[in-house]
Amino acid sequence: MKVGLQINRFDYPGGNNKIGQNVHDASIAAEQAGFDSIWVMDHFFQLEHIGQYTDPMLESYTTLGYIAGITSKVKLGTMVTGVIYREPALLINAVTTLDVVSGGRAYLGIGAGWNEQEAKALGFLNPLQSRRFERLEDTLKLALQMWSGDSQSFKGNIYNLPEPYLSPQSITKPHPPILIGGGGEEKTLRLVAKYGDACNLFAHDIDILSHKLEVLKKHCREVNRPYEEIEKTSLIGVNIATALKDPQQTIDQAKTLKSLGIEHIIFANSHDIEASAYTKFSSTVQIIHDL
Repeated sequence: MKVGLQINRFDYPGGNNKIGQNVHDASIAAEQAGFDSIWVMDHFFQLEHIGQYTDPMLESYTTLGYIAGITSKVKLGTMVTGVIYREPALLINAVTTLDVVSGGRAYLGIGAGWNEQEAKALGFLNPLQSRRFERLEDTLKLALQMWSGDSQSFKGNIYNLPEPYLSPQSITKPHPPILIGGGGEEKTLRLVAKYGDACNLFAHDIDILSHKLEVLKKHCREVNRPYEEIEKTSLIGVNIATALKDPQQTIDQAKTLKSLGIEHIIFANSHDIEASAYTKFSSTVQIIHDL
């Protein structure tokens, strides 16, 4: 079982001057501890269930580019990019650039978007009034076209591009894996079945998670897509400092997720900890790997 880490807060002790060093230390410690992937949220305001919306929040692709430069093995991605935040060709270029500079370690983490507060505050499209699922499907189709080397004109439901040329192409072949986040049963999971290499679902409620996976299986049957081709990932909130005191609870939770078919568990550590805590967590990471 793979183990990932979502770095989702940057309000480190020492203020803004220490953010870069703390991201550096946490990323290196996580890789050395055996984490398979590192993710950052693609948000511009902090989420209310984590902190205050005014808390520091780094731009995601700049941050991932920095992490790529100081690591060598971990996969890298956003968890996940709201499709309303960037024009699709710009997003595809950013992910391709991340893949190239990291030596083939990028995911395209993408979703329809939902956060009205930051969208309105910053002048983005309102995700709930922007035909977001049509935008998402257009972007997925365009990504596959551009990564195939086809620069013929693209005409989608929303976007029209005269010459979607991309150079360099990604190192990962045939392209960086497309992870689609969200559990919407009629639209999001259908798009996972059609275009996704991976899905991401919350692990808050095991019964709901199990149901979502069954819905995904149904969509896969309908589009004649092998369900086994899709990497099943799940995001789980955890206080790693607390988990160090009771690792068995975390291991048992991972076992339950594995029994449902989850292949990649991603810990969202929403508490400020020293980078050394990731090092101490390495034995738990190894046990989960071996499940």
